[in-house]
Amino acid sequence: MRAIVITQPGEADVLAWREVPDPRPARGEVVIDVAASAVNRADILQRRGFYPPPRGASEILGLECAGVIAEIGENVEGLAVGDRVCALLAGGGYAERVAVPWEQVMPVPDGLSLREAAGLPEVACTVWANVFMAARLRRGETLLVHGGASGIGTMAVQLAKAYGARVLVTAGSAAKIQRCLDLGADEAVNYREEDFAERFNGRADVILDIMGAKYLPGNLAALATGGRLVVIGMQGGTTGEIDLGTLLAKRASITAAGLRNRPVDEKGAICRGVAGDVWPLVAAGAIRPVVHAEIPMEDAARAHRMLEEGEHIGKILLVR
Repeated sequence: MRAIVITQPGEADVLAWREVPDPRPARGEVVIDVAASAVNRADILQRRGFYPPPRGASEILGLECAGVIAEIGENVEGLAVGDRVCALLAGGGYAERVAVPWEQVMPVPDGLSLREAAGLPEVACTVWANVFMAARLRRGETLLVHGGASGIGTMAVQLAKAYGARVLVTAGSAAKIQRCLDLGADEAVNYREEDFAERFNGRADVILDIMGAKYLPGNLAALATGGRLVVIGMQGGTTGEIDLGTLLAKRASITAAGLRNRPVDEKGAICRGVAGDVWPLVAAGAIRPVVHAEIPMEDAARAHRMLEEGEHIGKILLVR
């Protein structure tokens, strides 16, 4: 089969479409004929040599895909050859075929094409695991989403609104702000022009943060009493200071969590939650994939450059 390989750590032009060995299903795995994958910021970090895959995972990029099951290993439950599925991966999505534990495989939501479904697993599982499972966002509460026009952001806005929350967002342009509002956000701040902490001071019950250290002071200011800050990215640095006095006074909490390195049983539980509680909302039209571009998989370097430029809204797909 063919796949995108990293010839050496570096810029986007180190990506090459090459012949590689076909994956075979191990015990508890299925092999999927990939129709499409999607680009995530973790792929950029891995390409540059900063984010190696978990032990035993494929060295090939790609944290999600959609396609058709081609082979099934032993001890697989509820799946059959020919099923249309999407999957959360630890790696391997930028390829014609990928092997994945069956627990991380989900049906394609009703009414979606395989291409549309390819952009859902990573964002849906990230938002579900962090905003709903970890931070326990409830109806009537307020969620602040940083990077509201990103793939994760557009999913968080829609899912929180579907569950009856009020949604605040930050974004970096008028076009991105308008898209967030169109998706259901109640208020939006252009972080290039306005201090989000001043606008949202003390109003956020839950904050979903991709920035890390740079936003810590502002996030603490924006948290309401009993607020929960969930950090899922470090685009703004890894080391910062926490005002423990503010944290104590607000009875607030901070959680930091990744998805890729979790054990299979944890990822399987997240996928079951998404399939059971999120996919019906997708099928009903309350949540829709937000796709910025569809790019041929062999041209993954162009997709990476597009993500790095930061002008996209939603997901950038790699299609076959």
